Amino acid sequence: MQGFTVHEIDPALEITVAREAPRLVPAIEAEIERLWRSAQERLSGALFNGRVFSADVITARHIEGHFTEFRRIVAQMARPELFADLGLRPLAVNGIVRLADGILLGLRSPRTAYQAGMWQLPPAGSIDPGAADGNGRIDLAAQLLKELAEETGIIASPSAVGSPLCIVEHPASHVLDIGIPLVLSLEGEAALACHEKSGNGEYDPLQVIPEAELAARLSALGSAVVPSARIFLARLGLIG
Repeated sequence: MQGFTVHEIDPALEITVAREAPRLVPAIEAEIERLWRSAQERLSGALFNGRVFSADVITARHIEGHFTEFRRIVAQMARPELFADLGLRPLAVNGIVRLADGILLGLRSPRTAYQAGMWQLPPAGSIDPGAADGNGRIDLAAQLLKELAEETGIIASPSAVGSPLCIVEHPASHVLDIGIPLVLSLEGEAALACHEKSGNGEYDPLQVIPEAELAARLSALGSAVVPSARIFLARLGLIG
């Protein structure tokens, strides 16, 4: 897709925390704070300034990076030209959930800082410090399963997690979406019941699309679908 960079990766990809977040000059810090306050006001205080992983070096077999404040990422999303000073490339896990009778697809809440009101393959989310072990190695599967439980209420085992497909870098935000398949024996009706019981409103609605109907559904949604979703589904042979 135009403007999007696809990074090919090895199934044995290793991700490590290699340094601390850099200190910034006061003028940049002040602008970050201004943009953060503006986003918080727009979203009625819904944002949390946690720490998330940002990649500094990307190769097929190894990614090195650091944990940074979420407010820095929000600021860079609001003003992409800040990439020259911040250089942030936040890495986000993206699950492609294959249920017994279809693929999970969800409409993102308008109360999100990024890609609000767009259709996405859930679960999806930034990598937080809880995914790092004592040696700074990131456990992608653990982060993905955590996001799955939080966003859909579905509990799955590590054996359900497949090998990463590729990384899609968004041109303006520099968000790095890493696509990871999840194969579950769960029926769609049961998956939707888990979501309803969880009470999580990040996706509303959450839908199960039969694989045979996936291409037509995405075509009907057009540009309302997060572009990386189409790339991941094509990698799995689910769309042309």
